[in-house]
Amino acid sequence: MVTTTLKTTRSEEIFAAAQKLMPGGVNSPVRAFKSVEGSPIVFDRVKGAYIWDVDGNQYIDYIGTWGPAICGHANPEVLAALKAALEKGTSFGAPCYLENVLAEMVIDAVPSVEMVRFVNSGTEACMAVLRLMRAFTGRDKVIKFEGCYHGHADMFLVKAGSGVATLGLPDSPGVPKSTTANTLNAPYNDLEAVKQLFAENPGEICGVILEPVVGNAGFIAPDAGFLEGLRLITQEAGALLVFDEVMTGFRIAYGGAQAKFGVTPDLTTMGKVIGGGLPVGAYGGRREIMQMVAPAGPMYQAGTLSGNPLAMTAGIKTLELLQRPGTYEQLDRITKKLADGMLQVAQETGHAACGGQISAMFGFFFTAGPVHNYDDAKTADTAKFGRFHRGMLEQGIYLAPSQFEAGFTSLAHTDEDVERTLAAARTVMAGL
Repeated sequence: MVTTTLKTTRSEEIFAAAQKLMPGGVNSPVRAFKSVEGSPIVFDRVKGAYIWDVDGNQYIDYIGTWGPAICGHANPEVLAALKAALEKGTSFGAPCYLENVLAEMVIDAVPSVEMVRFVNSGTEACMAVLRLMRAFTGRDKVIKFEGCYHGHADMFLVKAGSGVATLGLPDSPGVPKSTTANTLNAPYNDLEAVKQLFAENPGEICGVILEPVVGNAGFIAPDAGFLEGLRLITQEAGALLVFDEVMTGFRIAYGGAQAKFGVTPDLTTMGKVIGGGLPVGAYGGRREIMQMVAPAGPMYQAGTLSGNPLAMTAGIKTLELLQRPGTYEQLDRITKKLADGMLQVAQETGHAACGGQISAMFGFFFTAGPVHNYDDAKTADTAKFGRFHRGMLEQGIYLAPSQFEAGFTSLAHTDEDVERTLAAARTVMAGL
């Protein structure tokens, strides 16, 4: 039992009841706080950069509903647009003009995307894009990277990141070996391993899928030349390169990681920011590939709520806000101040740590590092992170409850928020 100076009575009551109603008391595993000390807090409301729980405690939030809240929680302009859309109905199950508007915005912004299909989650987008990769190339095998998470579809639950890494789970029970037999793994940032897999499986690999900046094994940036190398390898093998930009899309740059690094994949998956906080996903790419998708082509994929007017409205307004002058400069400045400050505090208080940021995405590990891949990330002191996380919660700072998750800032975060966060970190790290 963790002692706490926070009043958590109501959160504990609700979570205890939840565990009798839902597996583990949650609807997504990392929320259960299993890798950090104590029980989860139960949210009551959010606004801007802040959270209030059911016991009345306030926190500065660095998760932002795992990335979508880039304009801040409950942004008033997004809410106003949603209220107007609600008056017209919540779901049509039929074409609506808003789909065209958001599609044009995505196509204009993301270098690889000439056509796009909207779905309802990042998992759904990645599941569909793998089917499309196989349909277009006529090949079954796919390469992913250890610690990268592409949703919970069977074929991706091999050495996966996110909650799988957080909970230390093996490849999931219930996934037949036949389903994952065609999923090949390589260490992130290791081009030679990728070349070897292509050499061992000539003419059998449909493509490579990766998080261009890893966020689901903690924050791991690509080494210089890594993305460019993958582009060359896949082109030479007649295979497709897919960037999973569910996390990085419209967050580390308006055009995503591919715009930031100047490497254009064949296909891209997206989510989070493009729905403005509502359930959404998308996949898109070159026109000749996307024309394979039904009803234009034979590869079937469908969804009752896909392109629903509420998600489209929230996404459109969010992207409009992100296009305003100075947006990404502000996100980069405030996040760099936070990430650099965290590392400085760790050094001054005697803790080995490494990490960094790209625009509004950041992370750090309790290890001397550097961290280039998932094996490096696993050298981090997760027990220390658990104590640090709980200490920060006591100080009113809400961080991702796992060493293996990236953090996110928003346009609502202020210099004062960052300074308060760093002061809290100094207090907590001094006592670890």
